[in-house]
Amino acid sequence: MDLTGGSLDADHLCILVHGLWGNPNHMRQVARALRAAHSDDRLYLLVAKRNSGSFTYDGIEKGGERVCLEIQEELLAIKNRGGKVTKLSIVGYSLGGLVARYAVGLLYSKGVFNEVEPMNFTTFASPHLGVRTPLRGWHNHLWNVLGARTLSLSGKQLFTADKFRDTQKPLLEVLATPGTIFMSGLALFKRRTLYCNVVNDRTAPYFTTGITKTDPWVDISRIKANYVEGYEDIILNPLNPISPRAPKQRPVTLSSVTTDTFKLIKKIPFLLFLGVFIPIGIVVFLLNAGFQTVRSSRRIRLHELGLLGVEPHEQLVNIMVKDVRNRIEETFEEMNNSQQPEYLGSSEDEGEDAMNEIERETLNLERKQSHPQFPTLALTPGQFDMIRNLDNLGWRKYPVWIHNHLHTHAAIIRRIDKPSFAEGHVVMQHWLNEEFVI
Repeated sequence: MDLTGGSLDADHLCILVHGLWGNPNHMRQVARALRAAHSDDRLYLLVAKRNSGSFTYDGIEKGGERVCLEIQEELLAIKNRGGKVTKLSIVGYSLGGLVARYAVGLLYSKGVFNEVEPMNFTTFASPHLGVRTPLRGWHNHLWNVLGARTLSLSGKQLFTADKFRDTQKPLLEVLATPGTIFMSGLALFKRRTLYCNVVNDRTAPYFTTGITKTDPWVDISRIKANYVEGYEDIILNPLNPISPRAPKQRPVTLSSVTTDTFKLIKKIPFLLFLGVFIPIGIVVFLLNAGFQTVRSSRRIRLHELGLLGVEPHEQLVNIMVKDVRNRIEETFEEMNNSQQPEYLGSSEDEGEDAMNEIERETLNLERKQSHPQFPTLALTPGQFDMIRNLDNLGWRKYPVWIHNHLHTHAAIIRRIDKPSFAEGHVVMQHWLNEEFVI
């Protein structure tokens, strides 16, 4: 059944934007939940299609331009058929949330919001602060600098290693700069809502999807989760998500030593698997990244010349590499997950002497405000600025604890319709019941 579209009576258009390596099918369960809640004579659905698969390598800017064009064309098509859209909502998943924020700025600059009222802007597991892992010293240079060079322009932007046009700032910082078209457009929405995984999101960790400088979920034994009533043990209370627990001192006994040893032995097959197959996966990942970077660079040049069309073999390539792309995504997640976050030190770290005075002052202020129980992550001055600026807009933030599957990044929107992702259905129900304004 086609869940998209709507009747000419519908006056509210909702656009769904998928993530990195994604395709419109990834948003099918989101579309299904929306359609179950709102009939096609009330809500018109559009799932963005032009930034699918390897096209997501081309950068947030190019993706945002494609999505903006799709929205404008859809609005015009509805108008030409005799319909009239007066309200507009946008939903972004993962990278799609950043692409959507760029598209919002373009829609604002083109005067679209003079004709339609911005209603809901929602993101699910979107890395608003990028995917740079909070690391200090050589770890930072090894992982974050390498990672920025594996996903073409999108990789540089996600790791905030780019310089956007003549701003000399990363695109993500520009997206969060007050007074820009991006922030001005985002501020017009009645609701800005985000849902973020608190555990096991190996693609986009809690701090970036929740726009926060701390991560109390690193050690869940030290906290007690406080849930929203009526939504199982999945949606956490945004006003009071956690209560601290006093650390328990477990006595060292023969039983505890035996148990810990047994747990370690059980991990040996898994560790052997990682030792053999992850290096192979990394090689495949890097080879594909190089290939896709070359293709992406060519598309970007054609895009800038206004000559980009879908190549005749593009559909065939997409079908052939679908399974490979899934393996690559899993490898990227394993690489990202292997890095444990670090925290701001009590004194300046190596590399801070290269920063300007404002950046050093930002880090010194964050050090003073850091709390021992939940210390401040080793973010960059730019990331701290993004948190402050985005928070000033006002967001309704909902932490999500997916229990039944380790791939929480996919489960949060039930990216695949399978029983182990059923908790994503509860997330959708909460969003539609409590947040989505029709």
